[in-house]
Amino acid sequence: MKVVILAGGFGTRISEESVVRPKPLVEIGGYPILWHIMKIYSTYGLNDFVICCGYKGHLIKQFFRDYRLHRSDVTFDVHDGVATTHRNGVEPWRVTLVDTGDGTMTGGRLRRVRPHLGEEAFCLTYGDGVADIDIDELISFHRRSQALVTVTAVRPPGRFGVLRIDPDGERVLGFREKSNEDSDFINGGFFVVEPQAIDYVDGDAAVWEREPLEAMVAEGRVAAYRHRGFWQNMDTLRDKHVLEDLWNSGSAQWKTW
Repeated sequence: MKVVILAGGFGTRISEESVVRPKPLVEIGGYPILWHIMKIYSTYGLNDFVICCGYKGHLIKQFFRDYRLHRSDVTFDVHDGVATTHRNGVEPWRVTLVDTGDGTMTGGRLRRVRPHLGEEAFCLTYGDGVADIDIDELISFHRRSQALVTVTAVRPPGRFGVLRIDPDGERVLGFREKSNEDSDFINGGFFVVEPQAIDYVDGDAAVWEREPLEAMVAEGRVAAYRHRGFWQNMDTLRDKHVLEDLWNSGSAQWKTW
């Protein structure tokens, strides 16, 4: 099964980082968040990736061009122009990098990589979110559902404390930390998609989460896989710091490898 990763957006909410690199290359623990996402899938034997590039996509290409070299011990015979690799520390990844345009929307990016996907179901996710999701269980759920698309439903992590207020007055009765039970489910990415779903995308301006998914929802063809474990996106610099702190403290729950 192939894995498609949307990695072409401008990352405007984390402009402190994205001004010099695409958001999927922003590092957590010395490695791009894109690498962390790929490691999650690789844990479950999914090693064939299609990356939808856009804004500063050439930097993503350069990362994978040099990845093997950076992770290996090597001897260069400068005179003969021969390089000998002594230790290969890279994963068994096959990575297809597709320029899907700077201004293309999420649905349009998916449509543009259609020729690289074949006729089997594939995984799809965003290039800025990690989770301790069981990918095998997600795929099994999708197959049982017989849906065109399965979306992973998550509850966003608590950010602010919750006030307990007297329902019959204006008095604050107490404070407590917000929990995941205090919010509705949201789209957490980590989709499983049948190729026919791409037919619902009209063109580059189509936003995957709007008209295409809404049309399939109206037909009852979208299933929700509820993930109640860890999930965190990296939308802002604050989010990056949260992930960095978890990684440095040894508490990175998405680290399943």
